[in-house]
Amino acid sequence: MEMQKTTLDGLTPREIVRELDKYIIGQNDAKRMVAIALRNRARRKRLSEDLRDEVSPKNILMIGPTGVGKTEISRRLSRLAGAPFLKVEASKYTEVGYVGRDVESMIRDLVEIGVKMVRDERRADVLERATETANVRLLDMLLPPPGLRLGKEPQPAQPFGFPGVQIQKESEEPAPANQMSEERYARTREKLRQGLINGAFEEREVEFKIKAKGGMPGNVIGIGMGSESAMMGQVQDMIERMMPQEPKEKKLPIRHARQILVDEEVDRLLDMDKVVVEALDRVQQSGIVFIDEIDKIAGRNIGGHGPDVSREGVQRDILPIIEGSTIATKYGMVSTEHILFIGSGAFHMTKPSDLIPELQGRFPIRVELTALGKEEFRRILKEPYNSLTRQYQALLETEDVKITFTDDGIDQLAECASVVNQQTENIGARRLHTVMEKVFEEISYNAPDLAGQEIVIDRDYVNQRLADIVKDQDLSKFIL
Repeated sequence: MEMQKTTLDGLTPREIVRELDKYIIGQNDAKRMVAIALRNRARRKRLSEDLRDEVSPKNILMIGPTGVGKTEISRRLSRLAGAPFLKVEASKYTEVGYVGRDVESMIRDLVEIGVKMVRDERRADVLERATETANVRLLDMLLPPPGLRLGKEPQPAQPFGFPGVQIQKESEEPAPANQMSEERYARTREKLRQGLINGAFEEREVEFKIKAKGGMPGNVIGIGMGSESAMMGQVQDMIERMMPQEPKEKKLPIRHARQILVDEEVDRLLDMDKVVVEALDRVQQSGIVFIDEIDKIAGRNIGGHGPDVSREGVQRDILPIIEGSTIATKYGMVSTEHILFIGSGAFHMTKPSDLIPELQGRFPIRVELTALGKEEFRRILKEPYNSLTRQYQALLETEDVKITFTDDGIDQLAECASVVNQQTENIGARRLHTVMEKVFEEISYNAPDLAGQEIVIDRDYVNQRLADIVKDQDLSKFIL
């Protein structure tokens, strides 16, 4: 079961929060704030054009310790909205003049995500036609059309040893050579077509040519400073159009070859100009950028040297993007004026007021997420659709091992995670992953030998696996 995909025009803030509740426990204030922010986007679309451009998104700053759901709220929200979403870490950017990622690259990455999103949606519209054409090409590879030469008896088309394909001998009066060849070829081709559709030849290898994609590797584009990377992308596209690459010979099983041929046909059928136009509009009107670890670039420089020399510089570089500027990408110019930015940070060593005043003003909505305790851990283990208990049950069910969790077992798992978080570093709900992995270490290792058995995870079993570790504070630092 996947999260319901519904346009935000039909969802109220209460319904948005209800969808988020399926996957995220607690943090109601944060859910309400992001629901209001997204609903305001739907409201803005209904405004008159002159007023619509004047309404800018209200960016959000989430403050809270690690592992409490800041990233998950934003990620689930983007899926619900069907919007291009990008998560970046503020600490990986450097100010202009230093070697590293420039802040404008986050918008170029968001555009790439938007183009892929729209292309995948449009791909579904032409996939059936593309698959039919790819199957025809595969048939031509399996059984090429017979070459007829004047004055010579054509050889009857053979099925080349395909399983389940037999050519019946002609019992009637022999027909002219050309007619006989065409009739046998048609019958053989139809049988091959049915076998191809039914998956009878998936492992048979075929030789074919594919269009070579030249130019620089994709990870090279976007590394340059300023607008240079966008220019590099445009130059690459121009070179590919002017200097088409020679097709490459491939020999692959049909199950792999079909996917390559389908992708080629999809590219041929899609109007990429329309895809790019729609993607740019979607990025500009509904894009979401989640800037994590924004607290790591907070704080003023003291002495102007050392590893933190570029903190304030990064803030000043991010500022115009959040305020609204136009960024050059390989697909064209993109305005960031209506992109929603969500900042996130623990702010243990710093506070939001340590950000430069201009940047503070660009995050008018601030919400504090609370730390998670035993009760929240218990609910996380039981309530969400993608809960860890369901994940482990499904994984081990593939080995024919049935896992049953008792209520007291789940309570003890939550208790252990809470205790370890208090004794060591508090990493929030991520502690549940380490606790669960330790509890299931023995079962996961021996699962192939436990087929057909049922294992009950109760309080005693959890204590048996974790009691010594939880009691020994020093040991828990290394294991949990």
